[in-house]
Amino acid sequence: MRDYYGMNDDEKYMREALNEAHEALQADEIPIGAVVVANGRVIGRGHNLTETLHDVTAHAEMQAITAASEFLGGKYLKDCTLYVTVEPCVMCAGAIGWSQMGRLVYGASDEKRGYQRYAPDALHPKTEVVSGVLEKEAAALMKDFFKGKR
Repeated sequence: MRDYYGMNDDEKYMREALNEAHEALQADEIPIGAVVVANGRVIGRGHNLTETLHDVTAHAEMQAITAASEFLGGKYLKDCTLYVTVEPCVMCAGAIGWSQMGRLVYGASDEKRGYQRYAPDALHPKTEVVSGVLEKEAAALMKDFFKGKR
């Protein structure tokens, strides 16, 4: 279903995840953002904080999952959708699987570190996956970040 601005829900919430990725960029973190949505409401959000927290596990998805679980008061997110700007890594895919996330929607694929390359079965079997949502924007953000680092 498209809204007044011509965006469907997946595009709308991916824009929220992209806003989180821009927050990461402002903090000189790898620009990946994520939001968890339940019943049309963002209940968890996060962006990479690995440099800020000196914690290799502080990925955007982990931050958003933790926030959503805290909001709901439980660890299972069966009726939720995780929107993330880049394909999750194996660690994050494991967390998505353990949380029994209902849907995963991501923007850009990560051919080097994405879960589909190393652990394509890491997600819960009932998790629906949608890829390529606002892919060009998410990929451009990553490319520009790393171009500036080299």
